[in-house]
Amino acid sequence: MREDGPALPLKPFVVDMAAHNVTPIVPLASSLQGLRPNGVTDLPASIALGTISKLLFDSNTDLEIGERQPTILILDDLDINRRLLRAMLKTASYKVLEAKRASDALTMLEREQVDLLILDLMMPEMSGLEFCHKVKSNRTTHFTPILMISSVQGIENEIAGISSGADEFLTKPLHPDVVRTRVRAMLRNKAAIDSLEEAETILFALAQAVEKRDKYTGDHCDRMTRYSVALGSALGLPKHQLVALHRGGFMHDIGKVCVPDAILFKKGPLTEEEWVVMRSHTTKGEDICRPMKTLAPVLPIIRNHHERWDGSGYPDGLKGEDIPLLARILQIADIYDALTTARPYKPALSIEEALQILEDEVRRGWRDPELVPLFSQCIQKTERPGPDLDPKDWSKAQTFQQSLENMRRELMK
Repeated sequence: MREDGPALPLKPFVVDMAAHNVTPIVPLASSLQGLRPNGVTDLPASIALGTISKLLFDSNTDLEIGERQPTILILDDLDINRRLLRAMLKTASYKVLEAKRASDALTMLEREQVDLLILDLMMPEMSGLEFCHKVKSNRTTHFTPILMISSVQGIENEIAGISSGADEFLTKPLHPDVVRTRVRAMLRNKAAIDSLEEAETILFALAQAVEKRDKYTGDHCDRMTRYSVALGSALGLPKHQLVALHRGGFMHDIGKVCVPDAILFKKGPLTEEEWVVMRSHTTKGEDICRPMKTLAPVLPIIRNHHERWDGSGYPDGLKGEDIPLLARILQIADIYDALTTARPYKPALSIEEALQILEDEVRRGWRDPELVPLFSQCIQKTERPGPDLDPKDWSKAQTFQQSLENMRRELMK
């Protein structure tokens, strides 16, 4: 895909979410079709990047949810309190749900897309503090704003409410205008968060669609993510860095959306000009994800996962510990998975052969000499042991594998 000369031929690229087993995103998934429309044989990188940026970050796109009727859930054991709040909210077009018990409210949260929770501090079944903590601890409701109300005076109650997860705190008697103003502000913030969350989800879907274009690498990201998080965990990295590794495993090659199929799937060796295009996927991927502030920790992974320890890698020629740690971790997992899976040009190598190649690359000065031995230990603990392994050790390996899966689920909370 060269903008300074004739375009390279390639097949049209249309993101078919169903064909690639990618969960559809409504209403924006169909907009991804515009990246390479039917009949267009090539798409300059600048246009691809512009299309993605406009889709995700243009304020005039469908990302705005202001036209959707916001849903507010009122949780209070007293009927009169719920009726009073409903009356205050009648001036705007809200869908108002009511719950008398905390258990009923939790059920509604599972079934409905709630944009705002209004609840009382004191409730019989479960206190407002306990309920807040429960909602904010759940990954699916973590960003649901909560307005806590109390008839008990005292700053200590407000501190306790905010500490438990409430976003705003009001003390009775309630002033209708104050309640309506707080509600509007909280819904406005929720709409902004939803837009960012949806934009990030689309980027992940796009990255998955790009990866699943190749049947040989369709599950590559999932395996590589497990390997890199396992290595990061062995290093004792904090949770936010493990989350970055998890995201980076899926996002690291998103820039390949800008690489023509004629280069991406070429069976023979690439020419020097084609290598220039292929190597650009690192910087193009960074350009695609940079507008998302939540992906800032992932950008060094996307840009620098092809650097080498001796400085002979790309795109920046970084050397040694100047290469970001997370990029060094992910590149080892990336290489290992590529070696141990079959590709059109090679069979799958055994675990021992793959680890030996990594050790050889350490001696050649390409890989981190401290990370590769630790990675080998992780792999030997998580991969299925041979038939002559002691059953006790196999049991330990199974337990460790399950632990990794539990950690993966925990990272998603």
